[in-house]
Amino acid sequence: MFRSTYEAITKGNPMWNQLQVPADTLYSWDPKSTYIHEPPYFKGMTMDPPGAHGVKDAYCLLNFGDSITTDHISPAGSINKDSPAAKYLLERGVERKDFNSYGSRRGNDEIMARGTFANIRLVNKLLNGEVGPKTVHIPTGEKLYVFDAAMKYKEAGQDTIVLAGAEYGSGSSRDWAAKGPMLLGVKAVIAKSFERIHRSNLVGMGIIPLCFKTGEDADTLGLTGHERYTIDLPSNISDIRPGQDVTVTTDSGKSFTCTVRFDTEVELAYFNHGGILPYVLRNLSKQ
Repeated sequence: MFRSTYEAITKGNPMWNQLQVPADTLYSWDPKSTYIHEPPYFKGMTMDPPGAHGVKDAYCLLNFGDSITTDHISPAGSINKDSPAAKYLLERGVERKDFNSYGSRRGNDEIMARGTFANIRLVNKLLNGEVGPKTVHIPTGEKLYVFDAAMKYKEAGQDTIVLAGAEYGSGSSRDWAAKGPMLLGVKAVIAKSFERIHRSNLVGMGIIPLCFKTGEDADTLGLTGHERYTIDLPSNISDIRPGQDVTVTTDSGKSFTCTVRFDTEVELAYFNHGGILPYVLRNLSKQ
């Protein structure tokens, strides 16, 4: 069956056979494509691991309650006409009727980063109950789309974190729910609890998952999300143990203890390398 099928594989579809195919060994990225874009995960990567790191004076990008799903974080549905992703497409000559969905454009990191936290049903405590894909840029007090606020923080060289309640990242194990926050500059998520696979995906993208101690959360600790957060992690990976406690302090004088949810030695290795992708590439280069 295999031989008979593949002996005639070029005879069934003339249009397919006429497609022009580059003979290059490496994929030829089309800078005009709005569907497939060269991802940035290895840009600036060195062959030596960057090592462990804490978080210093980070702003809170979003402050959530319980049950934030991966679809809240990275929606797969239609692209809203007023969103940063829509603006990006319009600037590149894509008409609104051809926007398609985030799911269909998941090969373009520039669109998916703009689609991160773009769910129109998002409830962010920084907006005092207002529903929608926006947040408050703490230094200026501006209400902005989450992507636009994140870019202002990145341009100023300021790290961000996310505060959350229980079951953060529940739902489907959507990889962009971890890739997107990483591209926005999120360095850590502090939650009451994590969905199992999403926690692992955050580690894989170099984002630090931390859990509040039992009986505590942002509300009980009096955290509003307007503070700046410092997470005191050792700089040497050998000084970090799976599941150890660390101290988080704020510029408002609050201090509390969290559990670092690196659950295995392998996850610590990923963190030391800046994520699973550079970890794999560095290990392949040694073979």
